[in-house]
Amino acid sequence: MATVSKRSSVPASFEVALQELEQLVARLESGDLPLEQLLAKYQQGSELLSFCRERLETVEGQVKLLDGTTFRA
Repeated sequence: MATVSKRSSVPASFEVALQELEQLVARLESGDLPLEQLLAKYQQGSELLSFCRERLETVEGQVKLLDGTTFRA
């Protein structure tokens, strides 16, 4: 199981970020982390979630553009 250290760079891809997030959630749900680590892991999860949301929004915009469903200014 890969651990997520303090993030100094963005994940390589959406898929990598999602996998890290899933592993992190499982670790958080296990309940075996001390409070300090719990807070650090929560912060890392929040960063991964933001990355995934941004990537999804970008792709959604590209799909809408390709489908011709966006308005031109």
